[in-house]
Amino acid sequence: MTVTNQAELEGLQAIGRIVATTLQAMARAMEPGMTTRELDGIGRALLDRAGAVPAPEDSYGFPGATCISVNEEIAHGVPGDRVIAAGDLVNIDVSASKDGFFADTGASFAVGVVAPAIERLCRDGRRAMEVGIAQVGADRPLDGIGNAIGRFAAARGYTLIRNLASHGVGRALHEAPEVIATWPTKGDRRRIDRGLVLTVEPFLSRGGVRAAEGRDEWTLFSQPRAPVVQYEHTVVATERGAIIVTLPH
Repeated sequence: MTVTNQAELEGLQAIGRIVATTLQAMARAMEPGMTTRELDGIGRALLDRAGAVPAPEDSYGFPGATCISVNEEIAHGVPGDRVIAAGDLVNIDVSASKDGFFADTGASFAVGVVAPAIERLCRDGRRAMEVGIAQVGADRPLDGIGNAIGRFAAARGYTLIRNLASHGVGRALHEAPEVIATWPTKGDRRRIDRGLVLTVEPFLSRGGVRAAEGRDEWTLFSQPRAPVVQYEHTVVATERGAIIVTLPH
């Protein structure tokens, strides 16, 4: 999607606020002893109340309103009977639509006390996303996002999952440009159009380099096995940089 007028921007910001507020509320509600299905139910209720439709379920038949991934699961985790425990690393990904507009956001959270290295991974994961967002602007190189994130990660001894990319969004959950690398690449000559709507969502890890599908054909796991965090915003490219639409009320 390319935003061409104020009404389109406001439509994106409206659904962006809904998914961001839902993510924030789910994170606040999360506690040891809760199942991922119970946490997903909180998200579903909030989206329903706001008049929003869960995008993974609506677009792909995903068995849940939100994706909740715990520890060795790094993305597309299916809500179920798994009990969240103190010390877990939990990623929540919320995407939804309203009035024909889609927005997508996510974040990783440490439950209770975790090792300092995991705390640092969470902090640096959010910073990696911010580094990528800083590269978004009209007529800037699309590969600038991944190259900047790659420099940040390498300088701090991290790896990046290299087969889970950012993507276009706005009128559907996944749109062109379909693969926007959040790792270093060469030879991508694409530039960012003014008004382009896209996600920025690096997967920062302490050793993982690829995502592999699990037996349920949804949940993704790190290869090699290693802690992974993901932080994600939906943004709009302008001449002055990125407008972040997935901000809570």
